[in-house]
Amino acid sequence: MTLNKTIALIFAIIISLAAFLFAGWLYAWIKRQKNANDKIHSISQLIKSGASTFLRKEYLILGRFAAVLAILIFIFLPDPVWKAGVGDNFTIMLSYVFGTIFSAFAGKIGIFVATIANEKTVEAARKGIKPSFLAGFRGGAVMGMAVVGASMLGVALVLWITDNPTMLLGFSFGASSLALFAKAGGGIFTKTADISADLVGKVELGIPEDDPRNPAVIADNVGDNVGDVAGMGADLFDSHVASLAAALVLAYAIDERHAVMVLVFGALGLLSSILGVSMARMGKTTDPTKALNIGTYSTTALFAVLAGLATLLFDFEWRLYIVTLLGLAVGTIIGIATDYYTNDDRKPVHKVAEASESGPALTIISGVSYGFLSILPAMIGIAISAFGAYMIAAPLGATPAMEIKYALFGISVAAVGMLSIVGMVISNDAYGPIVDNARGLAEMGGLDKEVIDRTDALDSAGNTVKAITKGFAIGAAGLTVISLLGAFISEVNDAAIDLSMDFEITAFDIMDPKVFFGMMIGAAVPAVFSALLMIGVSRNSERMVKEIHRQFDEIPGLKEGKEGILPESDKCVEIATTGALKELIPAGLFAIVMTVVVGLLGGVYAIGGFLAGNILSGILLALFMSNSGGLWDNSKKYIEAGNHGGKGSEAHKAGVVGDTVGDPFKDTAGPSINTQITVVSLFASLLAVIFLTVHLF
Repeated sequence: MTLNKTIALIFAIIISLAAFLFAGWLYAWIKRQKNANDKIHSISQLIKSGASTFLRKEYLILGRFAAVLAILIFIFLPDPVWKAGVGDNFTIMLSYVFGTIFSAFAGKIGIFVATIANEKTVEAARKGIKPSFLAGFRGGAVMGMAVVGASMLGVALVLWITDNPTMLLGFSFGASSLALFAKAGGGIFTKTADISADLVGKVELGIPEDDPRNPAVIADNVGDNVGDVAGMGADLFDSHVASLAAALVLAYAIDERHAVMVLVFGALGLLSSILGVSMARMGKTTDPTKALNIGTYSTTALFAVLAGLATLLFDFEWRLYIVTLLGLAVGTIIGIATDYYTNDDRKPVHKVAEASESGPALTIISGVSYGFLSILPAMIGIAISAFGAYMIAAPLGATPAMEIKYALFGISVAAVGMLSIVGMVISNDAYGPIVDNARGLAEMGGLDKEVIDRTDALDSAGNTVKAITKGFAIGAAGLTVISLLGAFISEVNDAAIDLSMDFEITAFDIMDPKVFFGMMIGAAVPAVFSALLMIGVSRNSERMVKEIHRQFDEIPGLKEGKEGILPESDKCVEIATTGALKELIPAGLFAIVMTVVVGLLGGVYAIGGFLAGNILSGILLALFMSNSGGLWDNSKKYIEAGNHGGKGSEAHKAGVVGDTVGDPFKDTAGPSINTQITVVSLFASLLAVIFLTVHLF
């Protein structure tokens, strides 16, 4: 039985709409949950207001940036408008704008739901850990369903309307360029507030993490939403769209039947996530981490079965099904490896906590060491996935040229497989900041110790799952950008045919000086990009620390916690907002400008090397920073649970220092790198014609 493209597109659209309907049902369920504490409600409204204000200001700035970029796309892409005419340029510009709008929607819906779900989670914690878990998880699942529903719907609509996979690259570039700035801006905001609150509150004054006297606490909770919810939502939206776009571009280079398979597998992944989320419960276990992992593994098994049935029914290539499972398996392995290095039940966290008894220097050294060790399993997994996909898919080609096309398509299918369960992954990820906020609300609302302990348990699971999600997102981005490198080759070769040029790329030889030149520069970009983001966090934190000191010094009774004396939290929110928006632009523009410079200097071969270097360096740095940051965070929490002296001990102070260093690693630079490598890969593909025809050397 064969399936034509129109039916596959309709199927994808129907599943996307089902995801929206399910998200609506989950949202209605969350709204129905009781909220009887007026103090917690008022604090939650402050958090919601701060998050909405930041997002509004950020989107105004990014809207102007997107408008300028849309005009440049219209003028130059895919060919200069004075050469090619208005048609394709106008369509790709609309696709780009469409992508930015969908990405902005992904962030907005996450903020809207998370700021409601956090207070519902606190209220449910008064009854027990199981209802509290369900409120937090279903709050995250609204975002998971909405984000993946939007990405699948957007891809299907663009392909249906244009029937041109190149336009999907425009849509994906819109999603990824906005995600880059949203992740960077949200990351700078959240870590500015988190670091400042910890340095003054925990380290200097020895007050609890979410003490209502601390002016930065509200900003910290706002940051959880704008960084870990809106930013990560836009990031995974971008990765999912990019994987589908790359696979469809490469599929069209072979035949339409393979494009049908990509659409069906993408839709089945979303369907599996819907079913997996609907079945998620704590059940007999009271371990939230185990409950989240069971949901993920159930969704994985569902997709494997459904994709196998689709391959059987619609006569897809079994080799490509195996490649899909390979990507899915590697995603699971990356998650397991990340869990080992970041879970507070595991040896690395215990060892770092033990080292903290000897002071912060050993906390940093041990955390960095385990962070570097954690890279190896994920890098091996990505390498095996790419190599295995290449070798399994290549024999499908009847000629050497077709073998290469099938091999590159196989890698892109592995990326689609890895991201097939992204709806469940985002649900897990958004759960993290929701329960983190819930824990803060419980403390600021003065609830009893039992409720705080329950939210602490949920928060600890959230930290572990967030680390796993970041590892998964980085691994998925790695496979996706390798397939985008294949899409770049395909775009260059198609452009050469259109221009009647006797030119074809089959591979990039690293001994070619142009390729090596590009590779060296590309490898340096993620490091500089990370440095710019973390310098932004440092500068912004200095400003906020001064403001916290001013308030404690100048507001009578604030430090003592006198009744009715409240901090000026809005001042800290304003500092975090202004600083984040100021600091996010240079880092993002740096990556984009370097791509243009290398392409105009060395042409398509230099860009091939640039992308390869950027991918390898970027994945390595992103994994290291994400895992070491999560490790330090949970080591601190392990000490706070009463181990190695508990709160207030020397080990705890050292653990707080480690966590402070790890904060911009895991929540600012690390997760932003995978968006950066996606952005430059897509941008290079869009500029393929220009780099082919205009270069200095």
